[in-house]
Amino acid sequence: MDKAFSRRTVLVTGAGITAGLALPGVAIAGSHDSVSFTLDAETLDGGEQITSITLGTSRIGPLDPASLTTGTFSVHAKATSPIDTGGQDIGYDLDRPVTAARLDRRGDVVLELSHGEGQTGGGTLGYIDGKSRNVRLDLVYTITQHAPVRLRHGRPVTLTRFTQGRLVNPEVDAFGHHTSRSGMKYRLYSPTARPGRRPLVVWLHGGGEGASLPDGYYDNETTLRANRGALGFATREAQAIFGGAYVVAPQSTSAWMDDGPRFAPLIHEIIRDLLRTRPIDARRVHVVGCSNGGYMSLKMTTVYPATFAASVPVCGVVTARKEGNPPLIPDAELAAISTPTWLVASRDDDTVDPQANTVHAHELIPRSELTLYDHVIRNGHRFPGHWSWIYVARNDPSTRGTHVWQWMARKHR
Repeated sequence: MDKAFSRRTVLVTGAGITAGLALPGVAIAGSHDSVSFTLDAETLDGGEQITSITLGTSRIGPLDPASLTTGTFSVHAKATSPIDTGGQDIGYDLDRPVTAARLDRRGDVVLELSHGEGQTGGGTLGYIDGKSRNVRLDLVYTITQHAPVRLRHGRPVTLTRFTQGRLVNPEVDAFGHHTSRSGMKYRLYSPTARPGRRPLVVWLHGGGEGASLPDGYYDNETTLRANRGALGFATREAQAIFGGAYVVAPQSTSAWMDDGPRFAPLIHEIIRDLLRTRPIDARRVHVVGCSNGGYMSLKMTTVYPATFAASVPVCGVVTARKEGNPPLIPDAELAAISTPTWLVASRDDDTVDPQANTVHAHELIPRSELTLYDHVIRNGHRFPGHWSWIYVARNDPSTRGTHVWQWMARKHR
């Protein structure tokens, strides 16, 4: 993904946030006057957002859920960039509306927060225009209690201190952190263990999710938080279709298009290492990428024609980056691709010309498939036309009654 639609935030782990409220006639919870809280996040189609906060209140005793309302607690969020932005303000400082307050099965208070595609102040990344990078924002959340809650035996409780804990996103957290022997970072999802060798899906991110080494920024996080590209293949639906698949998401040290020929062997090294250390079927290795990663997925099939069972380049780039320069992938290389290829883009993409890139590649790659959308719309929300990876992450493209994930799952070398 090249640019985050909604700005995103990441927590300052362990930041101590205090919020005391003296309510006349209300008993303080004694030694239980301090609780920690987690920031609960989901990666939406437009990127990760913090959708709720969980207060660790179960340890103070069973609370009466009837004493919780949307006005019991208020939530304030402040986000700042972890690196220099050149003067651009990519953060925010605002109140997050509480839409519901409830107890979870453990007895902890959960504050549901207003969120949704396009909403400001809920995300976990910020996009720095001058660097063309998404970065995780340093985030400080402040919780304030405005009315007491009651224990089930009737005693009112006012909490005087809230300590911020970690960011929790189960889908992202399911991917382990790794670094290759050459120093390239990557995230890896491992399917449920069972007999037999499994397929491998390689997800190559867009330009915005690479590192910014001049700033000492190489986080191995934005690849899973900026969009659902890799996460989609780890969902129950995808895992059922693929019969349990490994999903790997390498992170470039800059942008794939900066030096595709240099990055290709680094990605291939990760694939070889996984083939050596995991029960992966070498005949069923698939490569999928968006934008910069769409270019890189095509490049991988030109450099390693015998490695991949299928390739799905989304809104990829093949033409020259600047007028007068040679194309990133020459026509002769595209015409020589033997890997089964399904290209995806949207006609209203104003970042990468779909006609000059995706359609052009389709016309040259033998027996390739093409899905060309008019717009990128999901659940009634219209996204920028460049964001056609949303459709692939939801298994939407289809041809002759077969969707893209099923098409991939049937392919093998």
